[in-house]
Amino acid sequence: MKRKILNNAWVVGVLLIAGFCLSACDNELDIQQTYEFDVQTMPVRKETRQNETVEIRCKLIEKGSFADNRYTIRYFQSDGYGELRLGKDGKIFLPNDRYPLSDKEFRLYYTSRSAESQQFEVVIEDSFGYEKKLEFSFNAEKEEKRE
Repeated sequence: MKRKILNNAWVVGVLLIAGFCLSACDNELDIQQTYEFDVQTMPVRKETRQNETVEIRCKLIEKGSFADNRYTIRYFQSDGYGELRLGKDGKIFLPNDRYPLSDKEFRLYYTSRSAESQQFEVVIEDSFGYEKKLEFSFNAEKEEKRE
């Protein structure tokens, strides 16, 4: 009799544990589509002259991969005046307009159009809204300073 009670208690315990474990599961697959990313840049000088172009080398580093993820780039200039383009012969960006970013390694070219200090922000965003901001500032360099 004692053995029968122990067997029944053991079966009930196993069933309770199995029920608890199975209730924690669902039929949905957990597929991650968004991954963080970072943008590395090579060092950029701090001074520029009017009408001078500065090259900014960038590399997008993904922490994971999702095949359908797309990246866009935009910029906003808060101080001074200049032009930013993707690639040497690329179209000049309009402030806050989004442009597709097709390569993970790319070069931005900023051309100063003023003799004052300048500051702008570049924002790279993925298809899921995750974004990375890069800030650049250039002090005005006097013509006679650089020889």
